[in-house]
Amino acid sequence: MGEKEKPVTMLGRATKIPTSPDEAVLERVPNPHPDTNYVARFTAPEFTCLCPVTGQPDFAHIVIDYVPKDWLVESKSLKLYLTSFRNHGAFHEDTTIAIAKRLIELLEPKYLRIGGYWYPRGGMPIDVFWQTGTLPEGTWLPDPGVAPYRGRG
Repeated sequence: MGEKEKPVTMLGRATKIPTSPDEAVLERVPNPHPDTNYVARFTAPEFTCLCPVTGQPDFAHIVIDYVPKDWLVESKSLKLYLTSFRNHGAFHEDTTIAIAKRLIELLEPKYLRIGGYWYPRGGMPIDVFWQTGTLPEGTWLPDPGVAPYRGRG
């Protein structure tokens, strides 16, 4: 059995939060409908990590949409992976793209889109967007549902 074909190990048992994204294990399960194009969405409205310079906390609303091919990400492993960033220092752009690339490596999806909606620091929000692949024709991809930052106005 190859690295990516290991059975899920975290589901149904107590699991510690990984200390870093590199330590975190992402798991996958077979897609029960590989012949159907559909979007799976994961939303992390309380994502946190650290500024790599100051060590201060950074907060984001992360939206991940993907069209699976043969594999689905196992959701508990994804939650733990995202949580592992809490004590990890990286810039917003690096963090957002690193999450996407890790999922692409694991899942080899037909399409993946990520939006990192970062809360302001120093008076300026930074939003990071990236996609890979082409959305299959006829596949419904809803708006991410995150309003642009407007401040208190």
